[in-house]
Amino acid sequence: MRRNRRNQPSLLRTAARASVVSSAMTASSQATSNAMHNRAARAATDPQPQQIEMVPPPAAVEPRPAAPPTDLVAQLAQLAQLKEAGALTDDEFQIAKAQLLGTGDAAE
Repeated sequence: MRRNRRNQPSLLRTAARASVVSSAMTASSQATSNAMHNRAARAATDPQPQQIEMVPPPAAVEPRPAAPPTDLVAQLAQLAQLKEAGALTDDEFQIAKAQLLGTGDAAE
């Protein structure tokens, strides 16, 4: 490389180098801009991909009781009516009531 008297590159050479660097940077910038523009244009014309809808997992199911009482109060009232009518003795009434309530005091 030629140098001037002060051991520096000539002004013309420095200007030429700056011009080449500037041209290269401009070309690179334009190529990047064109690529981004083309990608955006393709995305606008292409159909949108199906978005997957996030579905929450099913809620934990609580176990049901084995045999839910079917109107326990009505059954107890029916037992009381049978006792009052004389169809059940006191012991039979206590046993039936214990069975309905699920207690083990029926043997007393």
